[in-house]
Amino acid sequence: MSGREGGKKKPLKAPKKNAKEMDDDDMAFKQKQKEDQKAMEALKAKASGKGPLTGGGIKKSGKK
Repeated sequence: MSGREGGKKKPLKAPKKNAKEMDDDDMAFKQKQKEDQKAMEALKAKASGKGPLTGGGIKKSGKK
């Protein structure tokens, strides 16, 4: 038993995957995702200017 054999062995590197070719459906799906992302960011920017949404509930004062 030599000293180099002990310990955890390193896993072999997985080969790189080839870039798959995208057809029209994939391209349309990616485009739709980008548009949805842009719409969400626009809504976030619009909503950030306003105050919090939870403000209409029953407010309790500290007095009794």
